[in-house]
Order: sequence, then C-alpha cells, then structure tokens
Amino acid sequence: MDSDFGNTLVALALVIVLGLSIRLYALLVLKPQRLRTLLRRQGIRGPPVSFLIENISEIKKSQLTAEKPLWGEHPASHDSAALLFPSFEQWRVRCERGPLVGWGILTFNGCAWAHQRKIIAPELFMDKVKGLIPLITESTVTLLESWKRRTETEGGTADVKIDHHMRSFSADVISRACFESNFSRGEDIFHKLRQLQEAMAKNYLHIFPPRATEAWALEKEVRSLILRVVKERKEATGKKNLLQMVLEGTKNSDLSPCGTNSFIVDNCKNIHLVGYETTAVSATRCLMLLASNPEWKTRVRTGVLQICGNRFPDADMLCRMKQLIMVIQESLCPYPLVAVVSREALKDTKPGDIQVPRGVHAWIMVTTLHTDPEIWGPDTYKFNPHRFERDCRRLQASTSVHAIRVVLCNFAFCLSTKYTRSPALRLVIEPEHGVDLQVRKLEAMPL
Repeated sequence: MDSDFGNTLVALALVIVLGLSIRLYALLVLKPQRLRTLLRRQGIRGPPVSFLIENISEIKKSQLTAEKPLWGEHPASHDSAALLFPSFEQWRVRCERGPLVGWGILTFNGCAWAHQRKIIAPELFMDKVKGLIPLITESTVTLLESWKRRTETEGGTADVKIDHHMRSFSADVISRACFESNFSRGEDIFHKLRQLQEAMAKNYLHIFPPRATEAWALEKEVRSLILRVVKERKEATGKKNLLQMVLEGTKNSDLSPCGTNSFIVDNCKNIHLVGYETTAVSATRCLMLLASNPEWKTRVRTGVLQICGNRFPDADMLCRMKQLIMVIQESLCPYPLVAVVSREALKDTKPGDIQVPRGVHAWIMVTTLHTDPEIWGPDTYKFNPHRFERDCRRLQASTSVHAIRVVLCNFAFCLSTKYTRSPALRLVIEPEHGVDLQVRKLEAMPL
C-alpha cells in the first residue's frame, strides 16, 4: 500500500517536472526562435544568441572593451553611442538594422495611459508652466549665491563639479512646484531615488542582479517617503499643484487602496525622472559644450545680456533667446536624455511592408538616431547649433534654460583639467565622473 502511494507521488512529481520543462522550453526556446524566424524571413537579422542569456554576454564584453578617453582629454567628437552601445555599432556592420528602427517612439497604450494623461497633461500646459517662472527664479538665486560663495572662498577661481549643483537646483524647483516644500523637505526623496537609480544601473545586463536586494530596499524606502508626503498633503490645505492633481485623479478610479498608492508613487517617480534628472543632466551637458566652444559661449552670452540686461527674465524675454535654445537643442543630439526606448508589439501588426508578430520587443536606439550621418549630415558629431536655426522650438519655460542663463551671464568658465568624457547609462545618459568646470566670477554680474 505504502509502495503504491510512493510510486504515485513519484509519478505525479515526474509529470509536474515534465510539464514545467515543456512549458519553459516553449517559452525560452520555441517562442523566441519562432519570432526570430518570422523576422528573418523579412530580412531583419541580428547577432547570434546564447541559451537563456541571449546577447547579454556579448553586450557586456563590448562595453568593457570599448575605448575610454583618458583623464583630462577633451573630445573632438561627441559620439556617445559608440561608448554606450559599442555592440550595436558592431551589429550594424555585421547585420541589417531593419526598418523597425525607423519608426517613431510610441507612447503607452490603453485606458490607463489615457487616464494618466488626462490628469497630468493640464498641469504641463504652457500657461501653467509660465506661472512657475517666479518659483524657478527663486531657485536660480540660490544657485547663483552658491557659486558666488564658492568662487570667493577659493580666491576668485574655483573648480566646480557642476552636475551636483544642477541636481540641487532642479530638486529645489521640483520640491517647490510639486511638494510645496523647500529643498530640505524633498532632499531625502531625491537622495534615495538617486541611490535607487545607481543600484538599478549596476544591475543592468545581469541575469542575477548583484544589487537586487539593495534596489528592493531602496524602493521600499522611496515608497514610504513619498506616501508620507502624500499623507501630509492630504491633511494640509493650499493651492492645487501637480501632486494634488494626481491625488484627485485617484478618487474617481476603480483602483484598490494598494493600487492607488502604487499609482501615486509611480507618477511621483516619473516626475523625478522628467523634472529632476533630465533638467540637471541637460543643463550640465549644455554648459560642458559651451565651455568647449568659446565662440558660441561668447555669442550666446552677448545675446542673452542684450535681451534681459541686469534683470531676471520673464516669459517674453526667454522666448527671444533663440541662440541659447539652439544650443540646448544641439546638446541633445550627441547626448540625448534617453538612450533606448523599448516597445513590445501587443498584437500582430504590419507597419508598411513589415509583419511584426505579437511579442516582439523593439529597441529604438535614440543615441544612434540622433547622430546618424544619413539624417544629420557628415558633421553629426561636431558642435553645430546652426542646424536648428530654422526649427528653433520654444523651450523658454524649460527649467534648464534658467540655470544655463544665470551661469552664462554671471561667470566665466572653461573645462577643467579634471574633466574626462565618459558617458554612462543610469536611467538617463549622464557623465560617469561628472563635469568639472573652472569657474570665475565676472566683474559685472547682471543676475
């Protein structure tokens, strides 16, 4: 009797193991192979893959062997894609990129995206953003005074790692605009989010992430900090801001209490990425490029001073700073804020003549698209803001415009010998070792 029962358990265990093995084989081998076959029939090919780890080992090997510039070496070319994604550049030579790269960046789909857009978009309309200019000006004064003290303390000239200051500036703006608090109130949130970002970057391209436990712990801390601010906001009274709009958007939803908290936390993280990280990195990169190109630095400074003189700019003045906006747009070509956009085909679709089966994941390489000589011309890696002269979009409400303007008009600066060009992928593309500038206060500081 016991032996029959034991045999039954063994047989049942074997059936379960066999079933799981078949399912895993279908998921990890048959499905990817089927998708690759469908794409290969249409001429879309890629590098050879390994079981389970796919192309990860090849990507990591290419990144480790990519040539890095030496400390103090100022680059003549700004080809960040070759440093961040050398594997992709090699595959372009060996294989066909395929027409999927040529399609535009898609947004999220479905009712959830429409609901979030309905909540957040009105707060980002131009009239609302223009209303933030006095608030941004307050943060600009803090940045200006910080640099003045630094240069005076060090005898008139100082080596400044500007990315730290740009993050402090953008964090102050977001804290005032979204959380109705000063920088010290939101400092913990931004500090923990920064740590989480670095931990996630270390886990990039690992089958077994080395810092997964640290990332999970940081995520819990971030969630706790944000929900604490949300609780205080619910209990307080004041004018509506972006955080308040997110809170009100959850009232008429069908989300559970847990789902509501996740909705709020995730949107706050998005605000961190868009408003904090991208502002700091774009301002840092733009100042680095101006320091590398003295002629354009002088030209932009002269133009800005002619427009606003010794006054802080209003919306109309910012709108007329065409040369500064051209430089900002040019800086986003070699150094886009997002390196890769990943999209999945949720159903079989046919863009043009290409049949894209359901389940295919497409990586849109933004860094490569922004510097493709076939699109931008042979000088794609050279600093040339004139390429945006006819299509100078109005970025006057951008927070980075204010930060760049106040530094440009009040300080003379050039690249420090400590600076080395080494782009790194940490959620956004940023300088791995920061950007060091040699800064000197101008005799006549127009504000």
